Amino acid sequence: MAHQNAQSILDAAVHCAYECEHCMDACLAHMPECARLCNDCAQSCWSSASYISRGSRFIPQIVNSCIEICEACAAECEKHTDSPHCQSCAQACRQAVAEYRKVADLAGVS
Repeated sequence: MAHQNAQSILDAAVHCAYECEHCMDACLAHMPECARLCNDCAQSCWSSASYISRGSRFIPQIVNSCIEICEACAAECEKHTDSPHCQSCAQACRQAVAEYRKVADLAGVS
């Protein structure tokens, strides 16, 4: 993956990780399942950004895993309609999934 072609997925991955960490911190005390999923999602997105930035040959496998984790996190956060941080997190997860799918589709992984 050429560096210039990776910018949108890197941006989405970092934004998702950032939003997930914020949501995790806000949900830690009163919504532990949300916090756990946000933690998993943040870690997977930070990791995917690292693989993508160095052009690893394992990018297709990593983004496929991130799709599953981001979708689970988004689904959990979407349940918490009264929490703006959860809604922001869900939106960032959905944006990351859209970017990850572009890479997975190009690699024939789904």
